[in-house]
Amino acid sequence: MIEEKVRTEIEELHKFFVGWFSGSLAIGSLDSEFLARMDPEFHLIAPAGILLSLNELTDSLKTSYAASPELRITIRNVQVRRVLANGIIATYEEWQTNALASSSSDNARISTVVFKKDKALQWLHVHETWMSAIVQSAGSCDF
Repeated sequence: MIEEKVRTEIEELHKFFVGWFSGSLAIGSLDSEFLARMDPEFHLIAPAGILLSLNELTDSLKTSYAASPELRITIRNVQVRRVLANGIIATYEEWQTNALASSSSDNARISTVVFKKDKALQWLHVHETWMSAIVQSAGSCDF
């Protein structure tokens, strides 16, 4: 049950990213589909090692609406690593194709997410790491 809830939350947020970066979602969806999922203290460590607060990430999203019209993302290998009294730690792979803002438009990253357990899962922290070229070549961005 927890695994399915975590998988669904991760997939739903990334559906938002596809819709946002492709421009197929309304601009107002930033509040309802993104900010509503985030804990106010959320932080992201991007694959390049840049630490972003929720405000910094939100500002970046606002300037990148419709920046990758053909973006596609698939989520693979979601694993719950630890269930805590007030949180969940999980890992997942994010495979992207046609990601125009990335150093490689077809890429993959492995991420660790810390969720705060409340009425709904809230994103508290994400750390993304590029997957090596060897790992990426063994997988497929053909989805």
